[in-house]
Amino acid sequence: MLLAAIGSAFYYLRYKPAHTLPMEAGYVLPPSIQVVDTPAEVRLAVGTLKSGERVEITKRTRNWAQIRTADNLTGWVENKDLLDAQTYEGGQKLLRDLGQIPAQAEGHTSGIVNLHLEPARDATQLAQLQENLKVQVFGRRMVDRPAPDGQPNAPKLRDAWYLVRADANAGWVMGRFVALDPPEKLSPYAQGSNLVAWVVLKTVDDEGQPVPEYLTAERLGTQEADFSHIRVFTWWVKDHKYVTAFVESNLQGYFPIRVMEIDGVPYFRLRLMDDQGQKFQKVYGLFDTITRSVGAVPGWESDAMPAAPEVHHHRRSGRRRG
Repeated sequence: MLLAAIGSAFYYLRYKPAHTLPMEAGYVLPPSIQVVDTPAEVRLAVGTLKSGERVEITKRTRNWAQIRTADNLTGWVENKDLLDAQTYEGGQKLLRDLGQIPAQAEGHTSGIVNLHLEPARDATQLAQLQENLKVQVFGRRMVDRPAPDGQPNAPKLRDAWYLVRADANAGWVMGRFVALDPPEKLSPYAQGSNLVAWVVLKTVDDEGQPVPEYLTAERLGTQEADFSHIRVFTWWVKDHKYVTAFVESNLQGYFPIRVMEIDGVPYFRLRLMDDQGQKFQKVYGLFDTITRSVGAVPGWESDAMPAAPEVHHHRRSGRRRG
């Protein structure tokens, strides 16, 4: 009996730890995949998994993985349809980070498009987004396109990429596969312009209905900057329509545009760059219907105000508010 106990202890302390491999986690990549009973040519479907579902990988071959789900479904799926845990967590970190900044615009996919961990054609794929899927846009980046094979001296081309959130996924997509959808009430003002962002500054009451007032951004005459022109639209209650309350041009601006409220006053911060490439933020306040710059701070990361903001009390205009 004693020898058996000693032998059992020796096995668990020495042999089993050396031969037990940690379970590998995987996450489903496509919108849906079938689980089959065998990787052989003749096989039967035993279940279906959806994008993002977690599985335990118990065995791998060159092209296939044997998996087990949380509800004990077992079977085989192709390796190409699974994300490793590190890549999945990278996508989840992006999703968490986007929760800290406002969406700059909304739109929809104009085709089936791959969602990437980084803004590059050969970057790791996180998911595949279906056509006409609603997305929120948080950032934009211009990236050099790889030179064609055998043409190292070919003219350099650049691609615009969007950082987006779609359902429970976040990542980078080719910008040409996203069509932006401005708010319906702003559509008449967006005609003939290249509206690329709109953020809500505050809401006003119009006969019991809350109406948002917007800061919008346009990109005119540049591809490198995210925007070059801004407008503030306030709501004229008397005529139930938007009016342009502020305009500024010739900016070299970059997302994200941030909005904050201090003592009931909405402020917005623009990430800008000067002609020497120096980064700074310009801060504005919307005081009733008047937009005013309150100063600038160096760099793009600070949340500080340029100075203790003066609280401006404007008598509400009957002409503008009704």
